[in-house]
Amino acid sequence: MSSWIEIGTVDDIPPLGSRVVRTPVGDIAIFRAARDTIFALDDRCPHKGGPISEGIVHGEQVTCPLHNQIIDLKSGAFASGECGQSRTHPVKVENGVISIALDVSQMAAAE
Repeated sequence: MSSWIEIGTVDDIPPLGSRVVRTPVGDIAIFRAARDTIFALDDRCPHKGGPISEGIVHGEQVTCPLHNQIIDLKSGAFASGECGQSRTHPVKVENGVISIALDVSQMAAAE
């Protein structure tokens, strides 16, 4: 079961940029990609643990700032198929307001 949490507006994030939201399940990177599409991934590269929110956004991908691997923002997977996968989070945008869904069981485990 998921709980939707409002985190801000699309305009809070620069085009092809990101913001980090601190949640009970850890830091989540919110990306504003091409055509103002919004994505949410754990703010941790599965390969080296770096903050993917500091990467360069291009199209619907982000390049990890630590080792230049490209991560698909839709799936959280590396374009090369290597190094694992970053956990994605459901996102919805209504009237410019961004909400993310957090797994209630994960929130309970984090407390």
